[in-house]
Amino acid sequence: MPDMTASIPHQLTRAEAKRRIQEHVGIVRQQHGSVLMNLKETWTGDAMAFSFSAMGQAISGRLNVDDQAVHVTVALPWLLSMIAESIKPKIVEQGRIVLGKLT
Repeated sequence: MPDMTASIPHQLTRAEAKRRIQEHVGIVRQQHGSVLMNLKETWTGDAMAFSFSAMGQAISGRLNVDDQAVHVTVALPWLLSMIAESIKPKIVEQGRIVLGKLT
């Protein structure tokens, strides 16, 4: 299956969108550290590469912040790719909450 992709629109500056994402990664580490193992993030400008393990599966991806949206690409292992369509709406919903756009 190809990578799962999503774009989440925002009305923030790139810097503010990035700050909110970084803050949220810290919250995720605290709240879900027992489920999401080895959560790593590396920022290069407005792009973040990330990886973690969940349910024994390695997950990695990339997030790019632009002026109007945050674009997420996630490489899911075979097991999780089977449920990608149910995961994607949750990622988009959480992104909208983080970026302050609830519609």
